[in-house]
Amino acid sequence: MPIKSYLAHPEEGQKETLIKALSKIDHCDVIPAENEELLIVVTDTENKTDDEKVKASIESIASLKLLAMVSGFNTPKNK
Repeated sequence: MPIKSYLAHPEEGQKETLIKALSKIDHCDVIPAENEELLIVVTDTENKTDDEKVKASIESIASLKLLAMVSGFNTPKNK
């Protein structure tokens, strides 16, 4: 299960719009910073294909200025 965390920087004045857009994406949690125009985004998907779809959905949001991955972790499924 790929688990990744990102820092998402909104376009100027678009923090709330970005929060709303990110909140609509499955497998995606959003934590707004209290003192900065910055969001922490954590994704948790079942496989690489879903992970790529979630990332593409995030990157397509117009109110997103910059997305930087902070950490990535993949737990292999037990066979």
